[in-house]
Amino acid sequence: MKANLNSDLVVRNLTPESGQYYCMSGNSAEKGFGVLVYPSGSKTFIYRYKVDGAQRLLTFGEYPATTLKDAREMYQKAAMQVRDLRRGSKDGADPVDEIKREKERRIVEAHERKKAPTVKELVEDYLTTHAKAEKRNWQEDERILTKEVVSRWGRLKAASIQRKDIISMVDEITLRSASSAAQTLKITRKMFNWAFEKERVPATPCTGVKARKDNERTRALTDKEILAVWRKLDDMPLTGEMQRALKLILVTAQRPGEVVGMHTKEMDGHWWTIPAERSKNGRAHRVYLTDTALEIINAATEDAKQGLIRHNLRLQKEGKPEVAITDPYSGHIFPCPHKEKNKAIEGHALPVAVRRCLAWPLKDKRGKPLFGADGKPATENLLGVDPWTPHDLRRTATTLMAAIKIPLEHRERVLNHSLGKLDRIYNLHDYDDEKQIALEALERKILTIINSSEGKVIPITADKKAA
Repeated sequence: MKANLNSDLVVRNLTPESGQYYCMSGNSAEKGFGVLVYPSGSKTFIYRYKVDGAQRLLTFGEYPATTLKDAREMYQKAAMQVRDLRRGSKDGADPVDEIKREKERRIVEAHERKKAPTVKELVEDYLTTHAKAEKRNWQEDERILTKEVVSRWGRLKAASIQRKDIISMVDEITLRSASSAAQTLKITRKMFNWAFEKERVPATPCTGVKARKDNERTRALTDKEILAVWRKLDDMPLTGEMQRALKLILVTAQRPGEVVGMHTKEMDGHWWTIPAERSKNGRAHRVYLTDTALEIINAATEDAKQGLIRHNLRLQKEGKPEVAITDPYSGHIFPCPHKEKNKAIEGHALPVAVRRCLAWPLKDKRGKPLFGADGKPATENLLGVDPWTPHDLRRTATTLMAAIKIPLEHRERVLNHSLGKLDRIYNLHDYDDEKQIALEALERKILTIINSSEGKVIPITADKKAA
């Protein structure tokens, strides 16, 4: 059947029959364009054509949802593609095949999206495949990604995370700590860059995101603050391990993370060798342990032994003697309080503990939190000094060594700072004597401070004879 399809009225008046039929356009310029009428009365615009002798049927939509005008425009576009295809033009295409390919592409994309990793899976993949193999401090990556990234977006597809999400996360963490925000962004960016290189995600959402720069710290405790902190640490709500670790940082001038990771196998008399795999610059470092340092370490070791006894007695009372542990700490000087973890205190635990002591939450007699007039939780500075961090103790020790005229090069050797490639290659002098002199002088300076009843310091030099 043919008809002059020049208005919607013509299409509307097409009546259904017992079987479906085609009403094709009588316009010679619209060859193949028409309406397929079903017995139910529904009508669909169609285009019938042949490609390489094979019949094709392309539908444009059902009337009246699709108007005659819209259908005609779609027909003209499809007819042009078919004409170009028959002429061999690069613009030619079979519309039916194009639709099939588009459907297949969407199916493939949907399948790929289903297989695409979630943020939690991506973090696990990054830690297992990259961080654990390439980074000595991969545990810090694991801690930050678990706390800040997985907790937010763990179930979401990694590819769905956008730049605005990263910005929002950084801004939120910055309210707590600018340095934590910068470190979180650094590790998150590294993970997404790795994922992009490995084609786990189509792009990294961290591009162009910046964290607020934290002012470079120059905090060094004064002599009176050293006295106050040293005397008050024992009364703080800290574990014995943390109290002693903080004191040892000041006495040895070493990095907090390297101190809390100290192990008995690294010690030999008065010398402690930080292995290359635990050292920040990747070089083994020998540290002289003064008598004060050894006293702190011995006390910590005794604490570990007593902790083991208490741990096993508790297991016996609970009826679990079969899981008693003979050496839960494996020689760690500052073991993690969670015995089952069998490892040293984690590096981030010290600064968190110090911050709590500097802003200890106040509670009423019933144990409920108190709040100030501004609505914020009321806190008390238990240490009674301006805010400081564990790393500031290392800077304080360096400042004290400078004050007693320890030469810069010798201080740098104590701190295990990198002094340039040529120095590493050609200067094989180990500086053990200089380190010992510097750390013994530092010990005398500290003892002078903490033994002063009023915090007044007796002048002292690096020369032992002056002590």
